[in-house]
Parts: sequence; structure tokens; C-alpha cells
Amino acid sequence: MEEIVKSHRPGRVAATGLAAALVLAPLTDQTALAAPAPTAEPAATAPAAVTPFDAGDGTAAGAVEWFEAHAGDTSYEGMCEMAAENAWGVTGVWPSAIDHWNGAVAAGKAHTDGSTPPAGAFVYWNISEYGHVGIADGNGGFHSSSVNGAIGHADSTSYFADYLGWSEPQVPAGL
Repeated sequence: MEEIVKSHRPGRVAATGLAAALVLAPLTDQTALAAPAPTAEPAATAPAAVTPFDAGDGTAAGAVEWFEAHAGDTSYEGMCEMAAENAWGVTGVWPSAIDHWNGAVAAGKAHTDGSTPPAGAFVYWNISEYGHVGIADGNGGFHSSSVNGAIGHADSTSYFADYLGWSEPQVPAGL
């Protein structure tokens, strides 16, 4: 199929087709005055509805439940921030985990004191230029993407290196 596409020359085919049509259809008074083309019939079926993203209910418990329900899912690999936001019922708030962390620091909501984050809190690591984020389970562990290659649970924030801390279990006001 790829060879056909590469060798296809739309202009040449159209010109050849047009010349053939002119040769086959002699011009008469009746063919010179063509009627307008009929309008297209409306589609018989409506297009499929767009489904909203799979999201949590906007609560700390809902965020934890979202991660538990998605355990083993590999579709969020490399998109930890999206998974954490979706667990809270939002998306597109922060472009990356490190931006989320820096926003928490700037807002005075970041905790670096080694305290155990409450259930639903965002937990952060500086493991790449984009950072990493998960959702705390309230017992010192967390749920996140990239736990053994999928969404999973780890018993300690030391599962990943360079733990930064945590921020309140909430999303920005107005979302």
C-alpha cells in the first residue's frame, strides 16, 4: 500500500480522468446546462459522543479509590501528573509534577518536615526534569504510576529517590 501511495500522482490521475470523461461524453445542448448537484443526505447516525476523562470525585478518599481502581494500568506511564490530577477529578492544572511541587512551595503549602502525609495528599520526588507525583495513602505509603511499571502502591515514600515532600490533599480553588 505504501508503494501505491508513493507512486500516486493526484494531478495526473485527475487530468487523465477528466480527459477520458470529455472524450466519452460529447458536448450537446443538454449536457452544457448541468443542474446543480444534489445536496448530501444527512448522516444516518450521529457521531459517537465524546466521553469525559476517567476522573475521581474531588475528595481525598476518592483520589485514593481512583488509584486503587486503576492498579496495574500502564496507560499513565510517563504521565504521573495527569494520573494524580485525574484521581482528584481534574486535569491540566499543572504541566508537570515539578511545576506542581514548585506551585505548592510558592503557595506555602509544601511540607518538607518528614511528617506523614494524610490520605489524598500529593507526594513529590525530584527524579527527572519533570519530577514525579503520587497520592498518599495516609499510612506513609502512596499510590502512583511507575510503581513496578504501572499504577501501583508502595509502602514508603522512599520507594523513589529524592523525595521532596508533600502538599495538602486538595486541588486549586475553582476547579
